[in-house]
Amino acid sequence: MPHPIYDAPLKTIQGEEATLRPYAGEVLLIVNTASGCGFTPQYAGLQALHARLAARGLRVLGFPCDQFGHQEPGTEAEIYGFCQANFGVTFPMFSKIEVNGAGTHPLFAHLKAQKPGLLGERIKWNFTKFLVSREGEVLKRFASITPPEKLAEAIEAAL
Repeated sequence: MPHPIYDAPLKTIQGEEATLRPYAGEVLLIVNTASGCGFTPQYAGLQALHARLAARGLRVLGFPCDQFGHQEPGTEAEIYGFCQANFGVTFPMFSKIEVNGAGTHPLFAHLKAQKPGLLGERIKWNFTKFLVSREGEVLKRFASITPPEKLAEAIEAAL
């Protein structure tokens, strides 16, 4: 039976209804992103991981969020254009969501419940990363300050 992580209702950044079901059986790196953040250059490292490891089953999934310092104020089209133009992002991106508070998206509520951080179940800032196994289990949570390059060992173990 599929893991519940795959059933949360989502929208792609292009506005299409989606879930994570198409990614069942793959290792996922789920990241809350922002275009105007000090950590925004991490898009380059995330894209590099995606390019290098997608053939082995890694999927980087980006979820824009405007809850931290209003650093993602744009529309989905503006966000996607920015990511492609500045970082050549080809990994899947989803519509803007909330990761904390009353409007927390169910996917991030699940991720945070499985792997709390320093602030408990709250996400501290943009570019918090969750590594999910091929079976849908949340394996690790990485802080914003952890660059994608430092995730290679954990990702390799999951692959």
